[in-house]
Parts: sequence; structure tokens; C-alpha cells
Amino acid sequence: MKIQLAENYGFCFGVKRAIKIAEENKNASTYGPLIHNSKEIARLDADYQVGLTDDYKVFSEGDKAIVRTHGIQKNELQELKKNNVDVVDATCPYVTKPQEIAQEMSEAGYSVVIFGDEAHPEIKGVKSYATHGALVVTSSKDLISIKLKEKIALIAQTTRKVEDYIEVANYLIPRHKEVRVFNTICNATFENQEAVLNLSKQADIMLIIGGKNSSNTKQLFSISCDNCQDSYHIEDENDLDYNWFKSKEFCGISAGASTPDWIIQNVVNAIESKINK
Repeated sequence: MKIQLAENYGFCFGVKRAIKIAEENKNASTYGPLIHNSKEIARLDADYQVGLTDDYKVFSEGDKAIVRTHGIQKNELQELKKNNVDVVDATCPYVTKPQEIAQEMSEAGYSVVIFGDEAHPEIKGVKSYATHGALVVTSSKDLISIKLKEKIALIAQTTRKVEDYIEVANYLIPRHKEVRVFNTICNATFENQEAVLNLSKQADIMLIIGGKNSSNTKQLFSISCDNCQDSYHIEDENDLDYNWFKSKEFCGISAGASTPDWIIQNVVNAIESKINK
């Protein structure tokens, strides 16, 4: 069986930066999962004693708190600093930018519309920076019957599909006097999605490796499913079902931005040892 990795996949700039920051701050704790990959988080805990807490209020004066790549809510960051917690900010710069835009546009009198998942920590953080509030939508359907100002600022979650973002923008533009569309989808997302699109058109089985709660991995899987009906989202080699490979000749593989190379290699090795032995 032919096994081919996508042209672009795996760790993005923001994740690489966050992992490096965590490794340089032993005996600290991250507020929320640093990245959406439980295996890599377990490695950081075992090798660097970097723990994890889901409650920022447990940090006290002198404690070291690492801010997750997705960022945190503005009030939480302010409280940590107020309590003299040693804050180590590992927020991805691609996430910091929409936070800044949300605050600037809200204070300038625009209705801030955020395209993304309201339950995702990145969007919770971005929304918190909109001084006068923001509306989070997952599609243009969410905008029907919603009254907004004549001036709109549109921001996207960094990991969303660009064509879905354009669809929301196209809905807003003819209905308002001014719509400012900010391209906040990160470059790695563009590149990884395009690579999956190209590879899934060729392969007869696709594996997308990444955390089950990883937004960007879910987007890659969605694109893959559009082009290859035998697409599977797995977290590591333990999720493989070798019956998937019966009568298959070309296996394409991609991975989310939070998936480390060692997990990807484990998947490749497992397939080669079982299928290509």
C-alpha cells in the first residue's frame, strides 16, 4: 500500500512556540489544555512537570501560570495579574490579533460578529475583548432576524474553513452600509486545508490524526470526507482498524496543528508493520 503524507500537516507555528514555552517553564501549570492533544499534554507533564488546571482561581501570588495557545478571557488575565501570578503567555499571535481587533472595532462603534464556535476557548477569549459585546455565529442562518448596527466588523476563528467564512461575509455585505472583513484565519490553516483537499482527491483512504476536541482537526476531517468517503479521524495508532485498509491501495495522511510528529510517525509505523509487512 502506498502511504503519503499531506504536503502540509501537523504542528503550526503557534503550537511549536507554545510547546517551547512550556518546556522552558518546568514545574508550572497551564490554565486549560495548552493545545488540544492529550498525548502531548501528558508528555509535557511527565518530562517537564508542566501540570494542568481548568480553574484560574487556584493560582496564587508567585505561582507560574502558562496561558494556553487559544488564549483566555480578558477578565481572567486581568485577575491573574492583579493577584501577582507569574503569567507566561503562550497565546498564539494569530489568536492575539483577533482579540485586538474585537476590542478596537467594538470601541469604535462597530457591531462585532465572530464566525466560530462559541464554546471554543479561543472564541470565548476573543469575544471577551469586545468591550460592548459581540455576536458569535456558525453560519449566515444565525444572522437572520438579528438587528445589528450599520457598521459591522467580521472576525473568524483562526481554524475555520475559508469558504464558510466567505459565505457569512457575502450575507452581511449587501445588508449593511459598512462591513469590515478581517482575515483572521491563520496561514497554517489555509495551507493544511488546501493540502488535505488535494490529497483526499487522490487517496482511497484518508487518516486525519488529531485530538477529538481539536477544531482545526475537525475542519481537516470535514474537507477530507467531502472528497474521500473512507476518511477517518483518529487520535493515535491505537484507534486504527485494519479492516479499513482492505482493498485499498493509497492511504493519505494528514494531522491537525496540535498533533506532534511522534504520534504521526507511530501511525505510519503501525500501518507499515501490519499492512506492508
